[in-house]
Amino acid sequence: MRLYIAEKPSLGRAIASALPKPHKKQQGYIELGNGDIVTWCIGHILEQAQPDAYDEKYKKWQLEHLPIIPTKWQLTAKYQTKSQLSVIRKLVKQAQQIIHAGDPDREGQLLVDEVIEFLKVAPHKKANMQRLLISDLNTSAVKRALQQLKPNQAFMPLSISALARSRADWLYGINLTRAYTIQGGKVGYHGVLSVGRVQTPVLGLVVNRDHDIEHFVSKPFYQVSAVLETANGEQFEAKWQPSDACIPYMDEEGRVVVKALAENVVERISEQPATVTEVEKKHKKQTPPLPFNLSALQIAAAQQFSMNAKLVLDVCQSLYEKHKLITYPRSDCRYLPDEQHSQATGILTHIAQGNSSLAKAASNANAQLKSGAWNSKKVTAHHAIIPTEKPVNAIVLNNFEQNIYQLIVRQYIAQFYPDYLYHHTKISLTIAGGHFTASANIPKQLGWKSLFPQKKMVKNSDEALQEQQLPVVEQGDVLLCKQGNLLEKLTQAPKAFTDASLLAAMTGINRFVSDKTLKAILKDTDGLGTEATRAGIIELLFKRGFLQRQGKNIHATEAGKGLINALPKQCTQPDMTAQWEATLNNIAERKASYQHFITPLTETLTELISLAMQQLPVSLTGIKSTQAPAYKKRKRAKRQRA
Repeated sequence: MRLYIAEKPSLGRAIASALPKPHKKQQGYIELGNGDIVTWCIGHILEQAQPDAYDEKYKKWQLEHLPIIPTKWQLTAKYQTKSQLSVIRKLVKQAQQIIHAGDPDREGQLLVDEVIEFLKVAPHKKANMQRLLISDLNTSAVKRALQQLKPNQAFMPLSISALARSRADWLYGINLTRAYTIQGGKVGYHGVLSVGRVQTPVLGLVVNRDHDIEHFVSKPFYQVSAVLETANGEQFEAKWQPSDACIPYMDEEGRVVVKALAENVVERISEQPATVTEVEKKHKKQTPPLPFNLSALQIAAAQQFSMNAKLVLDVCQSLYEKHKLITYPRSDCRYLPDEQHSQATGILTHIAQGNSSLAKAASNANAQLKSGAWNSKKVTAHHAIIPTEKPVNAIVLNNFEQNIYQLIVRQYIAQFYPDYLYHHTKISLTIAGGHFTASANIPKQLGWKSLFPQKKMVKNSDEALQEQQLPVVEQGDVLLCKQGNLLEKLTQAPKAFTDASLLAAMTGINRFVSDKTLKAILKDTDGLGTEATRAGIIELLFKRGFLQRQGKNIHATEAGKGLINALPKQCTQPDMTAQWEATLNNIAERKASYQHFITPLTETLTELISLAMQQLPVSLTGIKSTQAPAYKKRKRAKRQRA
């Protein structure tokens, strides 16, 4: 008997639909027509054991117990899903072969692997396990996946990476949360001071941004433009580019901050000849934006529909599991396997036959085009989020589902539209010894941009200069500078985080890393947390009373600020956890080992516990916790179990 173990019931049902009938639905599994069986986990049905499972004394939170570092790690069955674990236990004993059908990511790999280890499955069965990777729950896609089984052993590095992450979170969270909660109580803060290797740097980003906004002092800076006229009377503007000699009069952003200097330039260039020193003309293009991964989709939905990250993830799960309209949503990849391109005609046809606003765009798409999104070398465990071949006509979607589906569909259709083409012209001039430039872009082919209507916005002076019409001039032409214009501006305070910008900060964390060496090695795809966890991390900070919303803006609470100010900088900055994420990725790619990750982590943890013991978190003095008292939480948990 072949046993398929899916990550969740919906995936189990999708697998069964592609396998021999008739089916017999049993408690916790489906028996197939050929005698094989499909069963499932219900997410993580195992969890890391609590400290008191290792020693009863750890039930009391005491500093002298820290750090708690298990020598032999233990997992325990979750109370709510014990019965399903029993079902799987019985079935793995009967199975001749096991098919691992966890979700196609790091956590999905570990989720089933840890069940197999926990149930002490025979070594020969483990060695012969196969891996089924499904990213589309429609029957035709599942059938294709069933023809492409791979040895599960090939995915062990992915599982070890997830295991290292799980244990690291336990070590870091359990120990530092206990240490700072105990110390916080000594200064009157009566709540759990939750510390995590990911959540705390995210909170640190918000606290630091709030601090920068609060202490920001606006300062004036100055720009100069020249109004130029050709011999034919055509006029345009060019912008002054300060030379190195002006550096003493500029700020770190390269802005002139001494008004007298700018006024002097205006006075010197008015009614003076302007010599064209260079004319640069280029034909340029922009390729379509890549299909979405989860973070990119969450950012787009926050910007366009003001949807928070958790809501977007929930909607995606519904579109994937319930409606089967999109592929696996918890993807961190924005590329597609080359072989997937053969499905383009079918997908576009279904969209074109629908009644959505993008039906016409789909019918006009050229399915033969192949954008840079198709690149098997850049696809790992899963590919970008795209529509499936399932017709959408008969499916009723709510407003949230409709909005997210349309975003995904539009991004996919864009892959089958031509590049955006435009002419770029740049004119360089010398006026009274000063360097000036004017540039403009002229669209020649909208291509994929026709799918993305541009919002009408009030343009700033730089944008206006970029969009002006430039006359035809040649190098060596002498024009007239009719006048110089002085523009005084004020530096702007940083903007408060929103759902979109906080997610963008988490995914592009290298922008916030202070260590230059680490900053250089981190890729744009490295970040705080994973695609699957970022939404939950942000929500957790709200639930624990460390973040709050003011309209669309996200700010830290007094408790959040107090916690960050009490912690060592290395706990609140992204450098350390970003490095950990990079190492976890290296484990998954066989470039690092489990011990290479865990050993330095435990050494760092011991140092951090020592620091926590040496000083009280005085920044939390006088701050009241908004969390429910611990005894109320215990009572609530007992009621839920009962």
